[in-house]
Amino acid sequence: MTDEQGTPARENTDTSSAREAGIRESLAAAFPATVADLTDLVRIPSVSWSAFDPASVAASAKAVATLFEATGVFESVEVKQAVADAASGELGQPAVLATRKARNGRPTVLLYAHHDVQPPGDVADWQSPPFEPTVRGDRLYGRGAADDKAGVVSHLAAVRALAEQYDEDGGDGLDLGLVVFIEGEEEFGSRSFADFLEQNRDALAADVIIVADSDNWNVDTPSLTISLRGNVTFRLTVSTLDHASHSGMFGGAAPDAMLAMIRLLATLHGPDGSVAVAGLTESGEQVPDSPDALADFARDAALLPGVTPIGSGPLLSRLWAKPAITVTGIDAPSVENASNTLLPKVSVRLSARIAPGQDAREALAALEAHIHAHVPFGAHVEITDTDTGQPFLVDTSGWAVTAAKQAMADGWGVEPMETGIGGSIPFIADLVRVFPDAQILVTGVEDPDTRAHSPNESLHLGVFKRAILAETLLLSLLAGSPIPE
Repeated sequence: MTDEQGTPARENTDTSSAREAGIRESLAAAFPATVADLTDLVRIPSVSWSAFDPASVAASAKAVATLFEATGVFESVEVKQAVADAASGELGQPAVLATRKARNGRPTVLLYAHHDVQPPGDVADWQSPPFEPTVRGDRLYGRGAADDKAGVVSHLAAVRALAEQYDEDGGDGLDLGLVVFIEGEEEFGSRSFADFLEQNRDALAADVIIVADSDNWNVDTPSLTISLRGNVTFRLTVSTLDHASHSGMFGGAAPDAMLAMIRLLATLHGPDGSVAVAGLTESGEQVPDSPDALADFARDAALLPGVTPIGSGPLLSRLWAKPAITVTGIDAPSVENASNTLLPKVSVRLSARIAPGQDAREALAALEAHIHAHVPFGAHVEITDTDTGQPFLVDTSGWAVTAAKQAMADGWGVEPMETGIGGSIPFIADLVRVFPDAQILVTGVEDPDTRAHSPNESLHLGVFKRAILAETLLLSLLAGSPIPE
């Protein structure tokens, strides 16, 4: 049964109201245990980068699988790996795959999150140890507390509450199909993701995909992410000399690599900081008109007093609808080790965000062309270790989007915002390619103060509670009606 717009209709009013009340009561009673499950996961240092111990990622996957298996909802719960490097046969990090088949014409929903985390960085920058979850005020601090182990546990809590309402004994009265896919290497580029999709295509097939890996407008207002920028990253090396030379003897005539690199990098932006690379496009999407956007941005981005934003046009369009280029790393002598020499070679890591609507490979070609056209002093350049991820635009006309917005409004008590995100989730393009008919919903448990990837990452516990409620209400709505025609 559906309403006039094709949205899954609510069950009769009495049943729907009773079930919603039961969900709210169940989630409230279980919330302390839910937070405890999250803290247990945060204690596992599941950094997926190659320089870190893979045993921790394996332990994290096992812990996640145990939690989902204990719900009694799923017909199968497995820890699986796929090939990350076809040439070497190297396997990617372990992921968790749990499945339950749909019955009686109900849809199947795929719940995605990732259990791996970013490296902690300098532990001295943390107010409490990164892998010792700590509550201060209304926030839980720790690496992965928000990104994305809270996404994992929000799925877990929603499944538990839903099953409890449909049947006291493991959810046997639940006809909704459920697939849980908890990835283990999202923070390391999802290198085996495409292979994992192909190997498990039948098990992963779904009508709706919920990706719990984004943020919210603020701690009181939910967001449904409808656009994501893509990304292009690579290592750029500039060489000018066969070996280092004395800066006093040859400086002023011999071009050192640092000077050439600085000159080259400066061509990537115009005087106001706007990207100045021909061929990088803008999406032109409309952005909300927020009178507080500048003040909010200055606070959230931690701008120092007197520092102004770069670029032009509405502030949110610069974050959602335009390209950005950042130098995220540099290989050069440290200040402590600096000697009076001309550097023969310098390398940087360049990260570009690509506006929705542009192919990332086209953007890489534009960047390569720009670099080769602007090399100063005849310097030699090399571009290596390239990686691309496609941007994403949500079709907001689907019935699942309408249902999600309804559930968010009910769960949060306010209407959700449709927002773009300046960051990238490249694997969504793989989901679209493999499952073109699935409706993809990008949600999350983060907020502007989360500081994902940074020291003192944290989760607002109120946001966590409301996000879980909204997801459970959405699953309940989908479970109560056949797939819309």
